Amino acid sequence: MKFAPISSADSAGICARLTVPVLAFGGILMAVTQTVVVPLLPDLPRLTGSSPGAVSWLVTATLLAGAVLTPVLGRAGDMYGKRRVLLAALGLMTVGSTLCALTSDIRVLIAARALQGAAAAVVPLSISILRDELPPERTGSAVALMSSTVGVGAALGLPLAALIVQYADWHAMFWATSALGAIGLALAWWTVRESPVRSPGRFDTWGALGLAAGLVCLLLAVSQGGQWGWGSVSVLALFAGALVILALWCRQQLRTEQPLVDLRLAAGRRVALPHAAALLAGFAFYANSLVTAQLVQAPVESGYGLGLSIVATGLCLLPNGLIMLVLSPVSARVSTAHGARVTLAVGAVLMAVGYVVRIVDSRDLWVIIVGAAVVSTGTTFAYSALPTLILRAVPLAQTASANGVNVLMRTIGQSVCSAAVAAVLVHHTSALDGVRVPTLPGYQLAFALAGIVALVACAAALAIPSDPAPDGPRGPAGRPGPTQETALEGRT
Repeated sequence: MKFAPISSADSAGICARLTVPVLAFGGILMAVTQTVVVPLLPDLPRLTGSSPGAVSWLVTATLLAGAVLTPVLGRAGDMYGKRRVLLAALGLMTVGSTLCALTSDIRVLIAARALQGAAAAVVPLSISILRDELPPERTGSAVALMSSTVGVGAALGLPLAALIVQYADWHAMFWATSALGAIGLALAWWTVRESPVRSPGRFDTWGALGLAAGLVCLLLAVSQGGQWGWGSVSVLALFAGALVILALWCRQQLRTEQPLVDLRLAAGRRVALPHAAALLAGFAFYANSLVTAQLVQAPVESGYGLGLSIVATGLCLLPNGLIMLVLSPVSARVSTAHGARVTLAVGAVLMAVGYVVRIVDSRDLWVIIVGAAVVSTGTTFAYSALPTLILRAVPLAQTASANGVNVLMRTIGQSVCSAAVAAVLVHHTSALDGVRVPTLPGYQLAFALAGIVALVACAAALAIPSDPAPDGPRGPAGRPGPTQETALEGRT
């Protein structure tokens, strides 16, 4: 039997059909890579011969690197090619995983985890590629799926890592992410084509350095404030440094002909309000998994805890990821029918409703799972709407950088949530066998705080100006402006 060779046209067709799932796989892998280290944290001081404070940097380094590199790589993608920068981000993530698999030296592990932080740019770069390459009628659902991969990967990463840690050497976890990263990199190289949409000019190096310095000071103060003391000289100096550096950075950006971030565009309501909503939604989303994981693992003797293992905790959170995967096309259809701002507002309200359920009852496992699932449903709607709002509000040549800033705002929201929840739980504890553990009212207060933030996100969503034309088959790219028409002419 003879097989006909695959023509270049057939190969191009296969690659086009695989673009969305391959990019979604990269987004899920990014979130998995960020999450897998969590089950290891209690044991890593013993395994690496280092202090708990040093081990905490395995999370902090990834957070800082991701926050700094996301807007920088987004801008680089707009200028030099989104596919090229996407492959670089996936490559750095894979190299970081491999280094983690090869060492037990805490210094090398921290540096490797910083390399993995580059993968945070995968989602905004992928969303921009989807806008450039897909027909308008497919863009909405693809962007919604891409945005939901953050939650899907986070929900998958915890039980996966817990299982590997429980039944194998802890390095096996990083070997697994290295193999998955290599597969994702190879698939992206084969299927994703380079977008013709570019933003020519010179890269704003000083803007990148200034933003990096300001974000490092800000996020380091937020993430380490609980350990170092919010009134300590180090934390106050970091906050002051962030304020001064970011103020000087804003001045430099406004004076630069080709800035890293177009602050004039970002100051408009159609961009500024989605960015504010992203920060608030990031806060409300992160409280769901963060507080739930601690609550169900609390000892039974506390009167409310379930004493679950890390593996069981991960399985409790697993439905949240499946919900985000299944409901992402539903949220896209809601945006098409009623507008992305309505989808964002509905999502924020659902998140608040989920937290009301958690406040009413956080003792029964099935109620905990249902409440967390409602929050995840709202997160799906909110996260799928945010990139659509950004895509409608910015020119084609700035989609990657603008979405990078939006993802950065989510990251800042998650960091603030972590600090706020820690502060609440620290001030609401009781003694149990000589150990201070959080009380149930403390957890309920954290849920109430997250619910209030979700309602503020709803208000921000409703304040976003309506689209000049109703959502229709033209999809999230919206009504073509001059930049879009030029890009389409170039493609033909």
